[in-house]
Amino acid sequence: MSRNILLHPTLPSSTQLALRRAGYETLDDLSSTSAEALSKELGIDISDSQSIITASQRPPGPTLSQSLASLISRSQSLACSYAAVNAALGGGLPRGHILEISGPPGSFKETLALDYARIFVEANEEVIIIDTQNMTSLATIKKTFHIIDSSAAANYQNLVRYTHLHTLPDLMLFIHNLLSEIHAKTGLLVLNSISFPFLSHPDIQSSKRTALLEKIHQVFSQASALNNLTIITTSQMSTKLLNADGSPGNFETGAKAVMAPQLGSAYLPASRSYRLAIVPESRTTGAVQLLSSPTHPSGQARHQYDLSHHGA
Repeated sequence: MSRNILLHPTLPSSTQLALRRAGYETLDDLSSTSAEALSKELGIDISDSQSIITASQRPPGPTLSQSLASLISRSQSLACSYAAVNAALGGGLPRGHILEISGPPGSFKETLALDYARIFVEANEEVIIIDTQNMTSLATIKKTFHIIDSSAAANYQNLVRYTHLHTLPDLMLFIHNLLSEIHAKTGLLVLNSISFPFLSHPDIQSSKRTALLEKIHQVFSQASALNNLTIITTSQMSTKLLNADGSPGNFETGAKAVMAPQLGSAYLPASRSYRLAIVPESRTTGAVQLLSSPTHPSGQARHQYDLSHHGA
């Protein structure tokens, strides 16, 4: 049986198209997701998603068509300097996946994103850093690399592409052109404060907002799945009102308020995304919580951090 989704003989063409749009190219790409998660992500019947999952299962071992480099890059996991983050991610962030880091002002979201940037620069890979809210700067990046590693400090100017994008049209133009901006050495994209351009356009129609988020979803899926690009976004938190049954509420019906990432999850392909929330308890301590991941759609327990020590 062909491992190519488009050559699978039993899948309807509409299902094949939905899989491709979500970033799936081969049946092996489905190994870390469940039938329920796939059905929800693609909007297909559970029977179709189950048949896809069943078809993707086979005895472990590389096929002759898989190169050694692809096997290494697929299995590589990136461990940062913060133990609590690594624990929340099950040991590290898999390459070619997406990590959303959310938290209140003053949490170490940007510091964590730059720590991942250091990892790629030290591996001689290019990093694209997009800042939408002046949350970092070239001086901050330079200081980070000088403090952590002298070789990274020497390389960062050649390997880091840093850009300010403050408006929603600018952000969407970048997203539109992203696939053409990925070079052979491009390993990481960092999008700081990805929610800010949307918040600066509060009058945007709901249908337009949904279409823009779907565009980001599609590009992120393709960039991560086809180009092995690792993507990190940071986001502020906002208060969401929920009814007693857990459905979205308002000031009249809401039974409780919870903190959630401002942009929601619509822009993230669920099969390739990890969502972390930083919950500070003091200036240097707090918890990192996995909100969702490809293997744990409902998240997991919190992991405590202490920034007064090296790592967390």
